[in-house]
Amino acid sequence: MDLIRRRIESQVIGLTGLALGQIDFETPKGDPGLFGPDSACWRVHGDFTSMLIGGISALLLQALHPLALAGVWDHSNFRQDLLGRLRRTGQFISGTTYGTRRDADWLIDKVRTIHLQVAGHAPDGRPYAASDPDLLTWVHVAEVSSFLKAHLRYLNPQLPGEEQDRYYAEIALVAERLGARDVPRSRQAVAEYLDAMRPQLRCDERSQEIVRVLLAAPAPSALAKPFGWLMLRAGIELLPDWASTLLELQQSPWQRRLIHHGVNQIAPILRWAVRNGAVHRARRRMGLPAR
Repeated sequence: MDLIRRRIESQVIGLTGLALGQIDFETPKGDPGLFGPDSACWRVHGDFTSMLIGGISALLLQALHPLALAGVWDHSNFRQDLLGRLRRTGQFISGTTYGTRRDADWLIDKVRTIHLQVAGHAPDGRPYAASDPDLLTWVHVAEVSSFLKAHLRYLNPQLPGEEQDRYYAEIALVAERLGARDVPRSRQAVAEYLDAMRPQLRCDERSQEIVRVLLAAPAPSALAKPFGWLMLRAGIELLPDWASTLLELQQSPWQRRLIHHGVNQIAPILRWAVRNGAVHRARRRMGLPAR
C-alpha cells in the first residue's frame, strides 16, 4: 500500500508548483509566512483536489474577459506548455499561502516585475496591461471565488459564513500587493463584483480556443489521464450557469451528478496519498502535527 501511496503522491506533486523546486516550505522553523496556520487561507488552499478544480474553473472564467485574455494570449506559451503554466500558478498560490515571509515576498515581487512587461492591444484595439489594477482585481476575484466554491462543494460545505468572509478578507492582501484596487473582501462584495462585471465579459474565438486547449490537453501519464478528464469536467461544472452558457459548456443534471460522484470517490484517495504537499511541509515548519 505504501508503494501505491507514494506512486499517487509523486503523480500529484508533479502537477504542482513543488515540481519547480525553488521554495523550501520547511525552513526556517516557526516562520508563519503571510497568514499562518490559523488562517482561513491555510484551510481553503490545503486540498489539492478542490484547488485544481477551482483553478480550472477560474481559468475558464478569466478567459471571458477580453483584456485579461489578450495578455495571456500575447505573452504566454500556454498552448504549448499548459502543465508549466499550471505549475507556475500553483507555485505562486502555494508559496504566498504556505511559504515563509521571504518566499512570499519574493514571489509577489517576481510576478509584479513580469506584469510590467505584459502590455499590448486587444483585437478590438483597446490597450491592456497586466499591471492594470482593475484587471488584477478581475483575475484575483475569478480565482479566489472559484477556490472557495470548490472547497465548499468538495471538502467542507459546512464552512461558516464568517470564515468564508475571513478568507476573502485575508487573501485580498496578495491581490493588493500585486497592485489590485477595490478588492472585494466578503461573500456579498464578491457576488456584487461578479454581477457588475458581467457586461464586460464575452466568449470570442480566443475564449473558445482556451476551451479547446484544455479539452485536448495531454495527460502527463496514463495514470493521470482519467483523473485529468474528471478534474476538467468538474472545473466546467463549477462555473456559474451564465459563464457555462457563454462558453457553450452546459452540462445535464445527470452529468453533474456523475461528476460529483466521481470527485467524491477519488478525492479521499488523494488526501490519503499526499503527505508532502506544501501545506504538510508548512505544518512541519510550524511544529504542527500532520492532518
